[in-house]
Amino acid sequence: MINKLHFEMIKLYSGDVKRIQHFCKVHSYAKLIAQMENIDTDTLFMLETAALTHDIGIHYCEEKYGSCNGKLQEKEGPDIAKKLLADLHFEEQVSERVQYLIAHHHTYENIDGIDYQILVEADFLVNLYEDGLSNQEIEHAYKKIFRTDSGKKLCREMFQLELN
Repeated sequence: MINKLHFEMIKLYSGDVKRIQHFCKVHSYAKLIAQMENIDTDTLFMLETAALTHDIGIHYCEEKYGSCNGKLQEKEGPDIAKKLLADLHFEEQVSERVQYLIAHHHTYENIDGIDYQILVEADFLVNLYEDGLSNQEIEHAYKKIFRTDSGKKLCREMFQLELN
């Protein structure tokens, strides 16, 4: 099912290679962190689904608002994901959690589950690079956002952080 969703997301973003690359990378890091953290298979499935779809509302937001900021994506993305996941016959329980994660993936307080934490960390790993942030900004994000041992380790290695 994950591979089918992955392909459907590529079709949905057809021609937008930058964003396809983004969600593919977020998915890859989310899966890696989750497996390093030994999360259970049901949670991994929900996390992979959320990682692939986390920015699903981005094109709609650009068309409707002329902007794709994170809060607009959180607002519009869940309904788009709900329809796609229903069309692909994902279980309602999975769809509901994924919609919740999409609706909160740019909200960094009150993170209520390992799937949510890992999704945020994976998205940050990709965005820190894609947005070309400075070492100081990366270190600040590391201290503020990263909570899993595996996410911290990846961030330190990727960006060669030397923390006090």
